[in-house]
Amino acid sequence: MSDNVSEKAQECIIQVVGDFAQDESKFFDDDGRPKRSGNVWTTSAHIITTVIGSGVLSLAWATAQLGWVVGPVVLVGFSFVTYYTSCLLAYCYRSGDPITGKRNYTYMEVVQNNLGTLLIMEILIFQYLNIVGTAIGYTIAASVSMMAIKRSSCFHEKGHENPCQVSGAAYMLMFGGLQILLSQIPDFHQISWLSMVAAVMSFTYSTIGLGLGIAKVAENGEIKGSLTGVKMGNNNNVTATQKTWRAFQALGAIAFAYSYSLVLIEIQDTVKAPAEHKTMKKASMISVANTTAFYMLCGSFGYAAFGDMAPGNLLTGFGFFDPFWLVDIANVAIVIHLVGAYQVFCQPLFAFVESTAVKSFPESKFINNDIEIPIIPVGEHKPLKLNMFRLAWRSAFVCLTTLIAMLMPFFNDVVGIMGAFGFWPLTVYFPIEIYIVQKKIPRWTARWILLQTLSVVCLLISLCAATGSIAGVISDLKTYKPFKTM
Repeated sequence: MSDNVSEKAQECIIQVVGDFAQDESKFFDDDGRPKRSGNVWTTSAHIITTVIGSGVLSLAWATAQLGWVVGPVVLVGFSFVTYYTSCLLAYCYRSGDPITGKRNYTYMEVVQNNLGTLLIMEILIFQYLNIVGTAIGYTIAASVSMMAIKRSSCFHEKGHENPCQVSGAAYMLMFGGLQILLSQIPDFHQISWLSMVAAVMSFTYSTIGLGLGIAKVAENGEIKGSLTGVKMGNNNNVTATQKTWRAFQALGAIAFAYSYSLVLIEIQDTVKAPAEHKTMKKASMISVANTTAFYMLCGSFGYAAFGDMAPGNLLTGFGFFDPFWLVDIANVAIVIHLVGAYQVFCQPLFAFVESTAVKSFPESKFINNDIEIPIIPVGEHKPLKLNMFRLAWRSAFVCLTTLIAMLMPFFNDVVGIMGAFGFWPLTVYFPIEIYIVQKKIPRWTARWILLQTLSVVCLLISLCAATGSIAGVISDLKTYKPFKTM
């Protein structure tokens, strides 16, 4: 009798434990963290928010520097490389087996677990400097769009011949103030809504820019531009050396327009199991295909509309004046998009600094304790959790990037430099090296040689782009006045 009772008790215990484990699996993933719920569409929204940014606005100018032959070829080439290397990196989200292997939560962890700790400092420099540079570029781009709205109103009231000069310092401060507030959102998992809004805005202004380009071509009655791009000579005041630097700078602008590898692992960490790499591959295909189509159309029609005179920023360089209200809507959409893109790009850096601080000072109340602030004092609404360290450090970061943007408001040059310095190491070199280690591809095999050849070619392109963009900054500094963005 007692044996039967003990057996029944054991069965009950096993059943309870089993039910508990089953219930727990409904709420937690294999690493003990809350269950991830990301899918192809939320992941695509994150990627599109990151990819279709201010870079699209410089593509008409970039196409003008390269011409009708090289321009589209370079765009397609960058899209292929970005998609391919993104798939390689996505495969390595889990170490060992892509289905059951240990998760890597950040780009840095992927590098560390596959290539060792010796390269950690390199990845820190490349990834986080690129994030800082992107934040600066987005601040500049947002202020330029806000200035364009102000100038558009001025042109409409006083005529197109009026210079309507506007300073961008105040608009940069406004953008920075908003980012201080939004930067208190703790992590990637809580900004999906922001990415969705930003993705819609990116398609909005890209579509408007495309539509205005098509209308301008129809108005002109001809397709401007040439096979070789901007012509040299007295009419354009472009020398052979300047044309070379501008062509190199155009490569950097296009590279910047495709950059999202530095946040790919962080985005993939929001995807629900299993086979996260397959979801990421589909999302990358959808995102890169859509952005390439937009880029090709925006760049091509912008160049077709303005030829050699294509502005550095299609919607703020005032190639278009009318309808002014539509241009204003496009610039409002740019600002809203950049508000979200800024947060998506900066989350890896925010997470790294805060996790390092927690590990270094585990008993610090300033770093670890949250203060609950009730947003709505009645009902069951959850209070806002405010962390003082997060408030202080993220606010300081935003202030720093805003100050640098006010000191160096060169949109095209900053875009080119960030694209040049971020493309090869983050989008090409590290993903290829990590994939080789993960798949254990032997040296000097055909596949190894092809991967290394791709890496070397992209390195040479990045060096050319960096050279051209730095030359552009040097040229701009000759006529530059701090805090006098016009």
